[in-house]
Amino acid sequence: MEFTRDFSTIPPQVEELAKLSVANSIIDPALYQQYNVKRGLRDRDGKGVLTGLTEISEVWGHQVIDGVDTEIDGILRYRGYNVEDLIKGFPKNNNFSFEEVVYLLMFGQLPTAEQFAEFKELMAGYRTLPIHFVRDIIMKAPSKDMMNTLARSVLTLYSYDQNSDDNSPENVLRQCLELIALFPQLSVYGYQTYKYYHDGDSFFIHPPLEEYSTAENILHMLRMDSSFSSLEAKVLDMALVLHAEHGGGNNSTFTTHVVTSSGTDTYSSTAAALGSLKGPRHGGANIKVIQQMAEMKETVSDWTDEEEVAAYLGRLLNREAFDKAGLIYGLGHAIYTKSDPRARMLKEFVRRLSAEKGREDEFALYETVERIGPALVSGKRNTQKSICANVDFYSGFAYDMLGLPRELYTPIFAIARIAGWSAHRMEEIINRGKIIRPAYMSICPPRDYVPFDER
Repeated sequence: MEFTRDFSTIPPQVEELAKLSVANSIIDPALYQQYNVKRGLRDRDGKGVLTGLTEISEVWGHQVIDGVDTEIDGILRYRGYNVEDLIKGFPKNNNFSFEEVVYLLMFGQLPTAEQFAEFKELMAGYRTLPIHFVRDIIMKAPSKDMMNTLARSVLTLYSYDQNSDDNSPENVLRQCLELIALFPQLSVYGYQTYKYYHDGDSFFIHPPLEEYSTAENILHMLRMDSSFSSLEAKVLDMALVLHAEHGGGNNSTFTTHVVTSSGTDTYSSTAAALGSLKGPRHGGANIKVIQQMAEMKETVSDWTDEEEVAAYLGRLLNREAFDKAGLIYGLGHAIYTKSDPRARMLKEFVRRLSAEKGREDEFALYETVERIGPALVSGKRNTQKSICANVDFYSGFAYDMLGLPRELYTPIFAIARIAGWSAHRMEEIINRGKIIRPAYMSICPPRDYVPFDER
């Protein structure tokens, strides 16, 4: 028997219960300081509390110089290699870079030509979904959010794996490589289904091509005519490289460590990481940048007038424009202060793409905001801490110029970051750490039980 009801309606009883829940869940912020609780696992300066060790990557925004904690231009290293050096060196190999980064993160070293050829062949073989998976799973009950669609697909793949709960390094590596290879299809096919059912657009499925890189296959599968320029593919490839990994402490990667430490399977830990990345405070920031810049372009009449641009940014900070949040999205980072290396590197590729697309005037507006925005933010917050543009500031503009739908912005982040999640899952399993269980202090006083008829 089927029962029908509106699953989105909040009954009056639930509204009243919600008020009760809120009233009995509020904690005095002063108590966090009284008990020296590191909220968000960060100290007062915003630095992360050390909770683990890793060989996979490191992120630096500060350095102790002559005994003084000093802001520095941001540094990001993958397996000890400065990412800027990697990006400068990759074009010399005439390869797309993301696949090399996956190899580096997973195995701790850069591949030889022979190793890389074998690895690309292995990954191409993993780009095959189970028979009827698109019809039976992806096309059923399409979600308006592609991250939920992606998570559902990942969890369903558990049922197709005869060794789903085998957490030996060999089997987990096989599972991770398969998911890395399949994420582009799961994301793009999920979007094609959504677009068909919700927007009434044409429905088409392009199978991935063995000779294409991850970036090329994304554009091939997404576009009806499968066409793209070399620069378009290179820009997307570079975005994947810069989003592939960012230390063990970012929210979704830490989630991977926490969930993996419980002994659960690869599909469950990956779905948990996806749930974390979906959050707008983690993986969805570049969409906010695009939306905010769109309003700015409509509101500011002369994009070259810095005073007019500054006036609009002031209204943002005064909660008078866009979403009234008081933020300039894309400016500021938890670790990077003087500069975000990912933004520095991506910016130059975006500059080239804006020239190809005839959108140099928009790029100039982004540069203006990047140049004058930090001082306005610092003045509003009355802080001496430097503020810089982060990678989200330029990645959203890059995706917009590539014609990527906003519904896929965060899934593309996931397509890249699953490389880092997989490396960290392997690291957690290989080192056989304890189950991660930080402490919470209860501040609720003891109470005596009251019989039902005396309450």
